[in-house]
Amino acid sequence: MSKYKLVMLRHGEGAWNIENRFCSWVDQKLSGDGLLEAELCGKHLKSLGFEFDVVFTSILSRSIQTAWLILRELGQEWVPVQSSWRLNERHYGALIGLNRAELALNHGEEQVKLWRRSYDVAPPPIDESHPYYHEIHTDRRYACCDIQKDNLPKSESLKQVLDRLLPYWNDVIAPEIRKGKIILISAHGNSTRALIKHLEGSRIVARHIPES
Repeated sequence: MSKYKLVMLRHGEGAWNIENRFCSWVDQKLSGDGLLEAELCGKHLKSLGFEFDVVFTSILSRSIQTAWLILRELGQEWVPVQSSWRLNERHYGALIGLNRAELALNHGEEQVKLWRRSYDVAPPPIDESHPYYHEIHTDRRYACCDIQKDNLPKSESLKQVLDRLLPYWNDVIAPEIRKGKIILISAHGNSTRALIKHLEGSRIVARHIPES
């Protein structure tokens, strides 16, 4: 079996992580602790001797910031970074901005668990009445995507995250890995979860790097 090196990680902590709110496609920067987490991750990867050839991120700032800080700690700021919306966090639709604990009180633990942890159930879609709709869906970064802005998701299940991620994996990331390049993906909890599910389903064996 051929062996390749791919490191996937979730971005550092953001402000809404502290507040236990659904951040999703709202563009949050890293918190103070999140900055430290990214730096420590970079130091850990350096101690393991990683030298990356290409880095992939989503187009959300917390993913990009994390990658930058890791590369700085590695002394590899020159490594090419490619960003795509297809690595974005799952679109949580109408749940964006809501506190998870309060949501459980209003809708019940089982319903919230279904929205968060099921594979093919999407939350209610976001619409123009939502307080974060225009912040997300008029952001000019989404005018640079490989599909029309009107076709971008308004809510997603984990299955739909994988469906929009796979073309980018198959056409862009996987070919670089097959060339023998060492790849870092700095993304989000659900985009990495979806990709790991795909890789494990493809019988690709992943070895987890121990935490420092």
